[in-house]
Amino acid sequence: MDPRLRGDDEQGEGQEMTTSYDAVIIGGGHNGLVCAFYLARAGYRVRILERRAVVGGAAVTEEFHPGFRNSTASYTVSLLNPKVIRDMKLADHGYRVIERPVSNFLPQPDGGYLKLGGGLERTQAEFAKFSARDAAALPAYYDALEVVADVLRDLVLKAPPNVGDGLATITDAVRQGRRIAALPIEQQRDVLDLFAKSARTFLDSWFESDAVKAAFGFDAVVGNYASPDTPGSAYVLLHHVFGEVNGKKGAWGHSVGGMGAITQIMAKVVTAMGVEISLEAPVASVLVDGARAVGVRLESGEEVMGAAVIANVGPKLLYERMMTPADLPADFLKRIRAFKAGSGTFRMNVALSALPDFACLPGTGEHHQSGIIIAPTLDYMDRAFLDAKRYGWSKQPIVEMLIPSTIDDSLAPEGAHVASLFCQQFAPELPDGRSWDEEREAAADHIVATVDAYAPGFAKSVIALQIHSPLDLERKFGLVGGDIMHGNLTLDQMWSARPVLGHGAYRGPVKGLYMCGAGTHPGGGVTGAPGHNAAREVLKDRTLFGRWRGRG
Repeated sequence: MDPRLRGDDEQGEGQEMTTSYDAVIIGGGHNGLVCAFYLARAGYRVRILERRAVVGGAAVTEEFHPGFRNSTASYTVSLLNPKVIRDMKLADHGYRVIERPVSNFLPQPDGGYLKLGGGLERTQAEFAKFSARDAAALPAYYDALEVVADVLRDLVLKAPPNVGDGLATITDAVRQGRRIAALPIEQQRDVLDLFAKSARTFLDSWFESDAVKAAFGFDAVVGNYASPDTPGSAYVLLHHVFGEVNGKKGAWGHSVGGMGAITQIMAKVVTAMGVEISLEAPVASVLVDGARAVGVRLESGEEVMGAAVIANVGPKLLYERMMTPADLPADFLKRIRAFKAGSGTFRMNVALSALPDFACLPGTGEHHQSGIIIAPTLDYMDRAFLDAKRYGWSKQPIVEMLIPSTIDDSLAPEGAHVASLFCQQFAPELPDGRSWDEEREAAADHIVATVDAYAPGFAKSVIALQIHSPLDLERKFGLVGGDIMHGNLTLDQMWSARPVLGHGAYRGPVKGLYMCGAGTHPGGGVTGAPGHNAAREVLKDRTLFGRWRGRG
């Protein structure tokens, strides 16, 4: 699609045309596409402005070596909301997800291993290899986690109570808190534990085996630049289990064709509804006139006007780099500058001549279709974080490897494979003034060596690497600090306080400006929830205040 799309209001032959829309969306990631869908369904004229040459944001499938394709950044499916899937009729257009036969496979340094998933009885049998007590505790743990996950699922598609809205704040808070208040006191305690405690403290109250605690604790450090000992890290564990695949709660799977297949389908759906998508159209700034957002200026100089300006980029990028400080309230800007972003993520795609052969479980098996986790204990994860704080990256990094070509042969030549390596605890900014441009190759080699220690011969099977350091993730995808969540999932940056208290209901501090990205409730992951919720608030403002006004 032509990145220089114009509107319909002709100014005369040879002259540029005025472009004006009901809604202009900054960023063509999945949340922007979801938001556009709901607005277009309501009759809005919508234009999406995407800086890259491909729509989809971080959920894209790209060829990174001749014949090898993979999900470049986002890489697995669970959190995409079922309502979004139904409303957009994604399955009618080819959306298909294959569930993992087992969720995760954790090699142990002593030659053992643990598999998580594949049904309660199978997982209990795995746990019993390490602790009979832990195997017996598993059903109650799942029940406790599921109760709290259901509370979160219930809140995902609701706008948080917006502090400062008077009686509406109280009414919304009571309504949303009713679900928690109705729980028995024991389950209310579980809610508090999962929102406030460290992952280690929470898991210690349930299990005794280091391997078992690692199997669950890994989720607490995914996209979270923190130790499993950090208070609040238990919530990040919960954040990764509230999704579902094909109706099965808590499951994870592979999108056939990669994550880009999802966003390409979404783009097809919205363009058929009249949404305009401009590629290679980076936004330079938000235009504000009289304390109201009225449009955007592209780096090309083109101005695109909109009654609503909706940002599908992170709060740090939007408010610190796309807006003039004078257009923002001083206290709001101060708090945005203090907003924490940087997930400690290092992302690689690897072309392989053969499947890795793990010393603890030789040969080909279902573990190759799972999440392969190199993080055998919570202590290992804690050391990785401490190393990253001190040196910039870990001596023993946390690595999750997926090999989607084992179930999707469209991604690699016959006999070859692609692997996603999603690695944690790599500092967003290196100490001593070093740059990731200087360190990225060494860090990548170190990650490959870490996998090779568990699967001898892996390093020799590597044909090509695509490396995304935290700095690369920022440059390529606009993820400030390489933060896949658009901002840390900490208690002070969640729910009504995401990104700032008083602006937790998808509205910016300037009238007509909205947010629909992962920097809003419920946070990161390919959920579609922020896009869905933001569109509803835009439409609500139109109903309450008139088509062209919007609330501040």
